[in-house]
Amino acid sequence: MKKITLPIDNETIKTLKCGEMINLSGVIYTARDAAHQRLINCINQNQELPFDLKGQAIYYVGPTPNKEGEVIGSAGPTTSYRMDDLTEPLLDRGLKLMIGKGKRNQAVIDSMKKNTCAYLAAIGGAGAYISNSIKKSEIIAYEDLGAEAIRRLEVEDLLVVVAIDCNGNNIYELDK
Repeated sequence: MKKITLPIDNETIKTLKCGEMINLSGVIYTARDAAHQRLINCINQNQELPFDLKGQAIYYVGPTPNKEGEVIGSAGPTTSYRMDDLTEPLLDRGLKLMIGKGKRNQAVIDSMKKNTCAYLAAIGGAGAYISNSIKKSEIIAYEDLGAEAIRRLEVEDLLVVVAIDCNGNNIYELDK
């Protein structure tokens, strides 16, 4: 199993192969539909984004509230295709990894190939398990969105699968 520390560069992205399990550590950011729309609005209005996208990972998650003494509540992945229409401008600005579950559309895959990016699948239904890998959580933008606010997470040993690599090899298409 390959260990990856974030942020990530193109050379490391190129080593990730479809179907490979990786162990991810470092900082990731959370964003779902509403946060993605606000990021795109910032881009369209030439406003500064709440974090630098270069070399970063976005996890499609809306975690549940944390219990006392916990860093975060259950943090299972959201279905990724919901962000497809809002993904390309983020990839064009340096986003390198997306973490979620389910298929992506061809336009996103083409943009991943153009921008040397990868899509990682987290295990759906394992939100409580995944939250054990999250060591720190801080809301950094759009607090009014509640669970969909952008958070800065520090993760340690988050297990994910390379679902689509930077060459467009797609785990969801292997049997076809």
